[in-house]
Amino acid sequence: MKRKNKNTDNPFYDPSLNKRHRSSKRFKTFTVSSLVFSIAFLVFFLFDMVSKGSPAFQQAYLHIDVTYSQESKNSYRKAIDRKYSRIVSRAWLRMIPKMIEENPELMGKTIKTWVLADDQVDQYLKGHYYKLKRKDRALVDDMKAFGDIDLKFNEIFFKNGDSKTPEYAGLKSAIVGSVLTLIITMAFAFPIGVMTAIYLEEFADDNKFTQTIEVNINNLAAIPSILFGLLGLAIFINLFGLPRSSPLVGGLTLALMTLPIIIVSSRAALRAVPDSIRQAGYGLGLTKIEVTRDHVLPLAFPGILTGSIIGLAQAMGETAPLIIIGMIAFIPDSPGSIFEAATVMPAQLFTWAGMPERMYVEKTAAGIMVLLTILISLNSLAIYLRKKYEVKW
Repeated sequence: MKRKNKNTDNPFYDPSLNKRHRSSKRFKTFTVSSLVFSIAFLVFFLFDMVSKGSPAFQQAYLHIDVTYSQESKNSYRKAIDRKYSRIVSRAWLRMIPKMIEENPELMGKTIKTWVLADDQVDQYLKGHYYKLKRKDRALVDDMKAFGDIDLKFNEIFFKNGDSKTPEYAGLKSAIVGSVLTLIITMAFAFPIGVMTAIYLEEFADDNKFTQTIEVNINNLAAIPSILFGLLGLAIFINLFGLPRSSPLVGGLTLALMTLPIIIVSSRAALRAVPDSIRQAGYGLGLTKIEVTRDHVLPLAFPGILTGSIIGLAQAMGETAPLIIIGMIAFIPDSPGSIFEAATVMPAQLFTWAGMPERMYVEKTAAGIMVLLTILISLNSLAIYLRKKYEVKW
């Protein structure tokens, strides 16, 4: 005898309820799977980046005799024994004439010094792909046995600019260029963006003109960043004749890109201030300007600052608009002003990623680690300021 369903006697029973429950479980399974997949991908990405980049913070050095003489000043290769010529960095050897000029007391002396090793030696010691001849490997192994080779902290990575010699390349010029560019960005984008948000939110009438402005601001926030690079190239370089590849042009270009973010976030912060604050000010006889300046703006400032810092972090990670205006050039020296040629960290990493030498792979990953650390620090600062100064209504 067929068993009767106990729910058939219930007049409120919905036959599609079980199907809806199964659909809900499937949807929950999909969302949890997506979350797990995203976290797994992030963990894999971070693990791969750290494993490739952490060796770059160490550099191979050789402990050998260096002779400072007139011959070595005229030909730097004569400063060391000939057997070391293929395992010592050529970039370091080129510095010998300059060292003799800056330190005349070195002339005529032979000093055992820790010397920067060639990039192939560095990769050989780290167990990576290398191109060393058998006799050079034997020499390196013998020196390692006697303690004349060591991996030391890579100060060059933070003290030098870009170089065609892998072991002598660093991020200093890119870091300085990034700082100068972001200073220009915030100097222009922050005041203009905040004043625009104040006008639109507190003073402008709700008409077709302001509605058109608001629509265009929201659309600008979704435009691909490379178009801002084309705009910067057309206006700041071709029209106004500003120096190409300079932090001034880069900062102005990123300011155009950051403006919509600052305006939208600032308007949201101003809108979050209760109208009772404004009404209380009007009740005391204050003008609209006084209410906005002395009451609304201070209360909204934490949210404005948070949005501005997030916009700054986004601008720091941009590469496409800066490539268009030429900030991807080979810059070995740090820029001394906002008018000199410069590069930024994302553009420098993009350049290193296309280099054939194996050592640039780990330097690219290490540079990404430095850039991510800065970006995470900026976002953490934004969250901290928001939590500390935010007023709950």
